[in-house]
Amino acid sequence: MNQDHAARLIARLLALSYLPREDKEVRRLLVDAGFRDEVEQRLAASGLRLLAHPFSAFVGIALTRECESAVFEQNDTWQSSNLGLPKDAVALLVILWALIILPKRERQLSGEATQQEEQSEMFETVKLTPLAHEASRGIPVSVLLEDYGNLLGKKTRININLPQLSSLNFIEIKNKMIHEGPLLDLAFDYAEMAPRILNGALSDLLKQRGILRDVTLGELHNEEES
Repeated sequence: MNQDHAARLIARLLALSYLPREDKEVRRLLVDAGFRDEVEQRLAASGLRLLAHPFSAFVGIALTRECESAVFEQNDTWQSSNLGLPKDAVALLVILWALIILPKRERQLSGEATQQEEQSEMFETVKLTPLAHEASRGIPVSVLLEDYGNLLGKKTRININLPQLSSLNFIEIKNKMIHEGPLLDLAFDYAEMAPRILNGALSDLLKQRGILRDVTLGELHNEEES
């Protein structure tokens, strides 16, 4: 019996929300252009798109831009999320993405550049992406409360919202440290979010804490295109 591998992979992504890059079918998706085209065409036919950032350890799916209003626009208002998250939880998610993912991306870009310099001409076509778990670092809950508590509803609201984000696989909380979850790196579109953060007030806060150095927009856009 022939299996429809594209349908199987899409069904798994819909049911599980994400899959690791090491998954057999995901690995095929990333190296087989024909298979990827078929998966993306089927997703697009249902108003969905593939999330497969080159520096993320996981892949997932999201709404296409054309279909976002059908989901988020309800009764003449725009929902902050389709996951039942209140606005302050979404704000917390944005800050955690900036605190964890942007510095991780900076380290990954730096690591990739070092790897490329070390490769000899014989292996110049090989491109090694630094593993996400090697570049990702956690944020102490105490630091989040101290530095951003007043912006996020203080301790009470943060302690309510953190477990929600954890249950949705955006973060993991271990020993009072907030770590990247499977979906955090896929939560936002870099091309849209990076300029807002790197050119906005949040950038000043991050740099004051020594969390983020001068990551250029060009680096982030180049990453998205690779």
